[in-house]
Amino acid sequence: MNQYFDNNENLESNIVENKVKVLDTDFYMYTDNGVFNKKGLDFGTRVLLENIDIENKYSFLDVGCGCGPIGFYILLNKPDSVVDMIDVNNRAIKLTKMGLKKNHISAEVFNSDAYSNVEGKYDCIITNPPIHVGKNKVYEIIRGAKDHLNANGELWIVIRKDQGAKSLINDNSDLYNFEVVNKVKGFWIIKGCLK
Repeated sequence: MNQYFDNNENLESNIVENKVKVLDTDFYMYTDNGVFNKKGLDFGTRVLLENIDIENKYSFLDVGCGCGPIGFYILLNKPDSVVDMIDVNNRAIKLTKMGLKKNHISAEVFNSDAYSNVEGKYDCIITNPPIHVGKNKVYEIIRGAKDHLNANGELWIVIRKDQGAKSLINDNSDLYNFEVVNKVKGFWIIKGCLK
């Protein structure tokens, strides 16, 4: 799993075009070796998208965008919104840019290790965090979101119960009021609002 952070330029490329349907929204995404979602849309991200509330929000940040499905879904459902998409993996950024072009939508996509290159504030920050990289990085993403959320902003997370959903809520409840929006096959969809 650390491969997603390695930017291994020598890793053989095998780009695949995937047609995806989430609820009533169809889009394309490109996958490749060395990038999360390489077999297509993962179940956790699908459940997140099926449950997230994007109404009454204008600006979005997709942290750890991978191949881009979260940002694509938002832009296709709210074409007037502003979406920034970040990842630490250069191959993921390339694939996301390809997907934006294929879906005829536009967003800012750039390399950022957590929020290292993020300057703005957003109505909504969304993440399917890189659990296998370790708790420190996941908590850096969760706790760092507070500095990039607007006053009434929301942090949306998908995480498996057996990968630390309860402890994530407990350990970060000093910053956020959390609500478990849904639980589907071990995946928890969590919404956090600033205290």
